[in-house]
Amino acid sequence: MLAGLQNVTFEFGARTIVEEATWHIQPGERIGLIGYNGTGKSTLLKLLVGEYLPSAGTIERSRSVSIGYLHQDLLSFDSEDSILQVALGAFEKILQLEKEIEVLGHELEKTGDEKTLHEYSDKLHELETLGGYNIHHRTEEVLQGLGFSNSDLQRPYREFSGGWRMRVLLAKMILQQPDLLLLDEPTNHLDLPSIEWLEKYLTHYQGSVVIVSHDKYFLNRMVTKIVEVYQQQLHIYSGNFDYYEKEKAIRIEQQQKAFENQQDFIRQQERLIDRFRAKASKAAMAQSLMKKLDKLERIEDSELERPNIRINFRVDKTPGKILAELHNATKRFGENTIIENANIEIERGDKIALIGANGKGKSTLLRMIAGVENLDGERKWGHNVEESFYAQHQLEALNLNNTILEEMRECGSQMTDLELRVLLGCFLFSGDDADKRIKILSGGEKARVALAKVIVSKANFLMLDEPTNHLDMHSCDLMIEALNKYQGSFILVSHDRYFVSKTANKIWEIVDHEIKEFKGGYEEWVEWKERMKARDAGKDKKTKEENPAPKQVKAPEPEKKQEAPKQNIPINKDQKKELQKVQKQFQQLEQRIAELNRDKQSCEEALADPSNYSDKQKFLQTEEKYKKTQTELTRLHAEYEKVFEKMMELEGS
Repeated sequence: MLAGLQNVTFEFGARTIVEEATWHIQPGERIGLIGYNGTGKSTLLKLLVGEYLPSAGTIERSRSVSIGYLHQDLLSFDSEDSILQVALGAFEKILQLEKEIEVLGHELEKTGDEKTLHEYSDKLHELETLGGYNIHHRTEEVLQGLGFSNSDLQRPYREFSGGWRMRVLLAKMILQQPDLLLLDEPTNHLDLPSIEWLEKYLTHYQGSVVIVSHDKYFLNRMVTKIVEVYQQQLHIYSGNFDYYEKEKAIRIEQQQKAFENQQDFIRQQERLIDRFRAKASKAAMAQSLMKKLDKLERIEDSELERPNIRINFRVDKTPGKILAELHNATKRFGENTIIENANIEIERGDKIALIGANGKGKSTLLRMIAGVENLDGERKWGHNVEESFYAQHQLEALNLNNTILEEMRECGSQMTDLELRVLLGCFLFSGDDADKRIKILSGGEKARVALAKVIVSKANFLMLDEPTNHLDMHSCDLMIEALNKYQGSFILVSHDRYFVSKTANKIWEIVDHEIKEFKGGYEEWVEWKERMKARDAGKDKKTKEENPAPKQVKAPEPEKKQEAPKQNIPINKDQKKELQKVQKQFQQLEQRIAELNRDKQSCEEALADPSNYSDKQKFLQTEEKYKKTQTELTRLHAEYEKVFEKMMELEGS
């Protein structure tokens, strides 16, 4: 066992988070820690690392175990160092060793002392043993996997926004290779390519991993065990998220039957007691039955207890046909062009998802549409548009010293305190909760406050930047339901594939500084992308057939110079025989390369299919086949060129 809880009870004031909870984390486990917002998922992680002490019970940790803990509070860290230097901090021992070697090197140059030479050699050997010569390469590889470009690596850490800072700290933690990795909402700050990279990394990770996440796709691919925090207890399920959902439904059904059977038994016993009470001769029996009922361990009703946020977007005015327009819009940050001469229209009824990799300018475009980002070109609002903008920076912009009620008063909604309290009750801030200070709220609770502020606006056009970050799965489902009922229009940025697939009727993607529009939902867009990829692959194949690769290899002599010798010098029998042999070899290589290219395309399609990630063995086999195919193709291409050159030489002799 690496770490765990043994009969742990933990309380915040009068509120119990867990009661007599036991949970042991074993080597190599992949665990998803789930539960509704506010049930204490992050608190459990803090108990495991020793930030909190339990009210009762013990926290167990193996003496030698190393723990990496990624959480939102890390964003308070700041540094003037480059992001490469910050991530290299994972190799503290190696960096110290490098400094010692440098000092010894200077000393050796001056003195030539034999003792110093031996010490210098020992330190170099230790550096090699610790893998010190490739730490820069490994660090760059991990940072690039998480979405950073080569030019970013030397930029100061403090120049980056919160989401990108979190990636640097995730990279550092990955490079430390702890025995136990605790990840609190790791996908909140990652785009789709980075999520896929993290999925691949964690698949091969040797240590144990505990993940708090609301991303169903991510959990299904990553975990083999679910631990649910529910009703102050830990409920453990051996399987991924889909298995948990099915198993929980079965458990609830069984509990409901047991509850109903027990209630029938209790009613039957109570009727007997009532009958026997009336007769003096049966009074003792009645007393005995009553004692049995008192001692009976009652089964709880299985009705699912969950916090239901009542999200109800209200619309007061109907806008015109066009809500917002950009004409010849260009946006640059220094030499980095986001969009150039873009023309877009957002129409009434549009429910647009703006998707793609980070760094393409999705949030910037959203701010341009909202009118809070300067641009070159023209931006226009339509008639009767009442907009509301929900963005990640709004969580940071909440006044931490305000109470929730005070924060809502500052929205300018003209609502009375009573009306605001009713609204906050819909967002699970009932009674005295409305008087809590923002600074003591969890990430999910802050997100609910920011969402409540959007609701107050009665907007007919919403701009939502990652609205599901910090929301639990049930709240995400409620948000989907609310947006599907919403009478207005919206544009949203999200990397939650499930959320986008259930809400959008149009997909926007920024490609080569242009905004490409697809009229249809996310799943239709994915299918269309796959068709386009297959079509392009077909075009490439046709082009290769029409223009075979040999034409691209530099021939030793121009065509005219090759023809002249052929007319005057006949090819002898041995040369002719060898030429035929080489031509046959060349043809076989062409066929083999074509087969491997088809295998490679098949592997790429399999690796791009989300369903294959749920089967770990199948994914590993596909990935291994892809690597072998790539290696073999590289070898055959080199051989192909050599054989071609030899064939040209023989034909020209």
